[in-house]
Amino acid sequence: MSGTAAIVTLTMNTALDVTADADNVVPTEKIRCRAERYDAGGGGVNVARFAHALGAPVSAVFTAGGSTGARVIDLVHATGVCEIPVLIEGGTRESFTVNDRASGRQYRFVLPGPVLSLGEQARCLEALRRAAGTAGIVVASGSLPPGVPPDFYQRVADICSDVGAMLVLDTSGGGLRHVTSGVHLLKPSIRELRECLDRPLHTEPEQIAAARELIDRGAAKVVVVSLGADGALLVTPDDSERLSAVPMTSVSCVGAGDALVAGVAVGLARRWPLGRAVRFGIAAASAKLQTPGTAAFHRDDVERYFVTQAAHSEA
Repeated sequence: MSGTAAIVTLTMNTALDVTADADNVVPTEKIRCRAERYDAGGGGVNVARFAHALGAPVSAVFTAGGSTGARVIDLVHATGVCEIPVLIEGGTRESFTVNDRASGRQYRFVLPGPVLSLGEQARCLEALRRAAGTAGIVVASGSLPPGVPPDFYQRVADICSDVGAMLVLDTSGGGLRHVTSGVHLLKPSIRELRECLDRPLHTEPEQIAAARELIDRGAAKVVVVSLGADGALLVTPDDSERLSAVPMTSVSCVGAGDALVAGVAVGLARRWPLGRAVRFGIAAASAKLQTPGTAAFHRDDVERYFVTQAAHSEA
């Protein structure tokens, strides 16, 4: 499938997300699972599916290899997202989530993914450049697979600068530490921010100062720090704002960060003010918490939580 989109996502470490329930997770014994579901996954793929659910025209550039990759392509196609797969020799990884019904806990098992050759990496960048040329916003999200250098996302930022696209980046580890310029909005979790700067960042002022340090370095113009149940911090060069979460009990936390990024990207595509876009992202994350596995939410739920979140922030 081909076409143009307001938002283009990039996923270097695509996954087939498998989710299942178990009565009781214990060591050594066979754990009998049921109610399994399969979703196309990896950060950018999730963002694309969620942005599409919000009504945005979106294309997804993602790696796909082997029978698992073929299934991911089919799953992305079934969602209505414009898929732009980059075929690779290695097999696409699986990620496995088990919901332990006895304890209410969720166990997540994530594989590293296939090694990407230099040629495969180059083809990913070529596909991104072609797709981003007609897009206003690029979202690069997720971990870097084996074989991909830690400065890869800086090359993505350079492409976005060349074609005039706004880059939203959500990554961790070396992929985060090696970005030096060209990112419009950076979305680390509080854990990822702590790891990036190697500091505990216990207090909100410390967290704001850390986010602004990334801005002062030139890594990004805006930093949004996701805080889980505590909402998010929106930090710009001159200001900061704490945005509250919507209080609720979650069904699954998998993909909530991707939903936040999707909501923010859709808000930016609609040319909303930053604060409103981040609130929309929080509403999308709240709706995602109510769906199993990495299943997409209903747009009406996001709109309802958007109103609730705004009211909660003003209270």
